[in-house]
Amino acid sequence: MIRKEDALAYHRDGRPGKLEVVPTKPVGSQRDLSLAYSPGVAEPCREIARDPSTVNLYTTRRNLVGVITNGTAVLGLGNIGPLAAKPVMEGKAVLFKKYADIDVFDLEVDATDPERFIEVVAALEPTFGAINLEDIRGPECFAIERALKARMRIPVMHDDQHGTAIITSAALLNAAELQGKALSELRVACLGAGAAALGCLWIWTQLGVRHDHVVMVDVDGVVAADRPGLDPIRAEFAVPAGDPRKTIRDALAGADVLLGLSAGNLVDEAMLLSMAERPIIFALANPDPEIPYDVARRVRPDAIVGTGRSDHPNQVNNVLGFPYIFRGALDVGATEINDAMKIAAAQALSQLAKEGVPDDVLVAYGSSNLRFGPDYIIPKPVDGRALRWVASAVARAAMETGVATRPLDLDRYAEDLDRRLNPTRRVMYTITHVAKKNPRRIVFPEGEAEGILRAADIVAQEGIARPVLLGRVEEMRRRADALGLPLEGVELLDRYDLPHVDAYADLFFTLRARRGVTQAFASRQMERSRTHYGMMMVAAGHADGLVAGLTAPYAETIRPALQIIGTRRGVLRAAGAYMVITKSGVKFLADTTVNVDPDAETIAHTAYLVADAARTLQIEPRIAMLSFSNFGDAAHPNARKMADAARIVNTRWPELMCDGEMQADVALNEAARAQYPFCRLKGEANILMFPNLESGNIAYRLLGALGDAEVIGPIVLGLRRAVNVLQQGTSVSTIVHMTALTVARALRLEREGHEPLGGDS
Repeated sequence: MIRKEDALAYHRDGRPGKLEVVPTKPVGSQRDLSLAYSPGVAEPCREIARDPSTVNLYTTRRNLVGVITNGTAVLGLGNIGPLAAKPVMEGKAVLFKKYADIDVFDLEVDATDPERFIEVVAALEPTFGAINLEDIRGPECFAIERALKARMRIPVMHDDQHGTAIITSAALLNAAELQGKALSELRVACLGAGAAALGCLWIWTQLGVRHDHVVMVDVDGVVAADRPGLDPIRAEFAVPAGDPRKTIRDALAGADVLLGLSAGNLVDEAMLLSMAERPIIFALANPDPEIPYDVARRVRPDAIVGTGRSDHPNQVNNVLGFPYIFRGALDVGATEINDAMKIAAAQALSQLAKEGVPDDVLVAYGSSNLRFGPDYIIPKPVDGRALRWVASAVARAAMETGVATRPLDLDRYAEDLDRRLNPTRRVMYTITHVAKKNPRRIVFPEGEAEGILRAADIVAQEGIARPVLLGRVEEMRRRADALGLPLEGVELLDRYDLPHVDAYADLFFTLRARRGVTQAFASRQMERSRTHYGMMMVAAGHADGLVAGLTAPYAETIRPALQIIGTRRGVLRAAGAYMVITKSGVKFLADTTVNVDPDAETIAHTAYLVADAARTLQIEPRIAMLSFSNFGDAAHPNARKMADAARIVNTRWPELMCDGEMQADVALNEAARAQYPFCRLKGEANILMFPNLESGNIAYRLLGALGDAEVIGPIVLGLRRAVNVLQQGTSVSTIVHMTALTVARALRLEREGHEPLGGDS
């Protein structure tokens, strides 16, 4: 039950309302601002003036929908005006973004006169890729939508008319199949004659329901052709003059389908009993349906029942339709949303309901028994598969009916849709800005790998680093040409003609002479191993940092780093951390890659190294030592180890905020720590220290697999020079981020003064 004060507090507390506008490009530097506005913005302006179609390349218009109302028919509240309608329009915008990654400007227009409203909206065509009309009273809504569709070359859809129609069409297709009835045989009693009811009947009749099998009822009774003042829109579904049916009771007698889009509790048990065998009951009035769900199921156990409520099966919810319909229409540059596209959406939802239900939907509804049948005829609103199914179907229909201006490869498009709602969050603006101010020479030993080529081209063009690629120059150029990469600003070194090989071999021998390395072995390593050679470039000062590991096991890259570069003075052991980026902020997880079962001393030192890395990113470290125990409530050596690590940190580096041992939820939730007033940790922990590599590695991989975060790393901590090791097969964007981190680390080490090299064992 939603209480009034809860709803008001939800909209009022914190930042008022439900929306904010955020930039999608970096704005952290003066150069960024100059690109965003004057003088840089003049270039896309000129391009669009020259070719108006390029507006979709340089602006948000292609992904921007206007949700527009005049507030004359808001939900069940009626004509409450445009100001009072704004919370509803903001809510619609949230649903567009959440379910289909569509941006929205909500516009509340002070214009009850249809002609004035039409003029205002039509004038906005340059702003939007599509228009979603909302909460406009009938019959004006029909004329408004018709006029705007005729005048505008972008999709215009009044969701009150068509949204419910599309979802009920999907439900009707499946319900009729389950009840063993053909659509052409169905006799329909429609309670309500507003926009939603008429929209449903228009699509239903296109699917096969016969006009002469429909009886429409409004507040004045059955709509008949001889009613005085009957408008042409409702006349389409009027019964013939002289028809004896006058009331709801008359309309329901012998009906196969009850379509209720009117008001609560208009139907009694006797009316249901008068319906045909195996009826279909869509009682969609909200919050109270035309007849309560439980009553309908008790009185007519042979019925399939749907409502508009989320607490009953077969919820007819417009969110299953409009986000995905607009997504498909926008992506193919449709000039309209036509009937074929609406029917395609309905058919896609109908088919999706017959597919197996994914675990996340089952968990959301606390059920293990959702499958196609009388209690599951349409997908649940939280079913993320609807984006792919519906948007793809809509896009296909737009292309087939000739209203698409940007045809797509539909197979590839479907794959893109699967990834759409898991966009990579970017919180690297600050560190990238630091790198761009002072780009450094970073060597990539795996220069022939496609990911390295792509990333090197990006970091060179963006000015993040001065990349140096090792490999066969002819092969690197061939592969770059095939990928369309100019590699301007990228230095290529031929692995068969590398400079300083002898000098590097001598230096490597000097560093490892008492660690089992002979002069001959040192020479062979410099000639054969690009990773060893790249490390020696850094050791000799010919490069400022190194990024490697894309095509090699982690150990094969970290080992030469420890042998040649070595750990910084005072560092017990090198360590590895991952940076996990979510919408709420950044978390560091350590140790995740190097130390298998560290003792308390090593964990404490690792925490200090991670805190130092966090400060490089201008993040104030808040360290939590994680365990299965909270502050001694489980007397186990593993828990005591983490408590000891916290004490070491607090003793040696008292300026750091650190505490533990504690469970992960306690670390991330300050309210959960209220019962521990002695805890030094304030706010949400952003450095999570694990008791061993196993737990840390599992945690970061689990977060990455869940898809709700971007996982960047591993970041190598404690080395004398800036070296980072990639995970095999990591993405190009992560390589770019790791390069920026490596440059930033190199700059930090320069400021602190380089320590002499001396490899570890």
